[in-house]
Amino acid sequence: MKTLTVAHSPDADDIFMYFAIKFGWVSAQELCFENIALDIETLNTEALKGTYDITAISFALYPKIRNDYALLRTAVSFGEGYGPKLVKRKETKLKRNFKVALSGTHTTNALLFKIAYPTARIVYKNFLDIEAAIVSGEVDAGVLIHESILQYSQELCVEREVWDIWRELCKAELPLPLGGMALRRSIPLHRAIACEKTLIRAVDVAHTHQGMLSKMLLERNLVRVDATTLKTYLGLYANEHSIEMSDTQYHAIDTLFELGYTNGFFDQSIRSREYLIPHEYVALRNS
Repeated sequence: MKTLTVAHSPDADDIFMYFAIKFGWVSAQELCFENIALDIETLNTEALKGTYDITAISFALYPKIRNDYALLRTAVSFGEGYGPKLVKRKETKLKRNFKVALSGTHTTNALLFKIAYPTARIVYKNFLDIEAAIVSGEVDAGVLIHESILQYSQELCVEREVWDIWRELCKAELPLPLGGMALRRSIPLHRAIACEKTLIRAVDVAHTHQGMLSKMLLERNLVRVDATTLKTYLGLYANEHSIEMSDTQYHAIDTLFELGYTNGFFDQSIRSREYLIPHEYVALRNS
């Protein structure tokens, strides 16, 4: 059995999409997976180093790791009318150079924020610490992500939705690309295909059996939220659109890459489909 490392965040959507494998509901012949849970900024940083075989990433990071990792078709999170939120204290009026806390240098929300607010003073924090930093006055504002967008202090209010920034920049009816998965290119192609197909099945099985899997995660204290919040959160970020990417989702990712390139964050504009694992290899190999 070949053991491959799978790194994902400890957030409810990533846990949900992976744990059909962890619980043994889905497996792959001759493959074994060892999972590691880390926050998204750490995942992005480790992806730049090539640390893990398979890893969750922010889509905004991918152009920087494209030569070392293939982009996977599954376990993706997009926003559709929602997403990260720029929040502030209710009595605060933000100045042009306001101090803001972001969850990571390479996150999608950071890329869009930097394009929209080029003069803001940015500090980076673990996303779990951003709300407290705003309430205490350490920063003027912060971008909340993950489960934080559903429940936050009544002392805070939304200054701007990152979804609205996205829509203004892309000028199209496209979902907001947030997070996906990438696989190390050094993995033999037949094994890479098997890995991706296993992950696709895992996300599909998780979605099909959402009630049962959610109950198991809650009973084992594997997620940070209660049952009601978990159901809401999975409806946002781990749904039928997470199983396998659509044409619209590829178009949205390409638009994000183009925005990053035209604003000087990437060295070239790339097309996501050119960096997928070529599944047609199986048919050619067996022909």
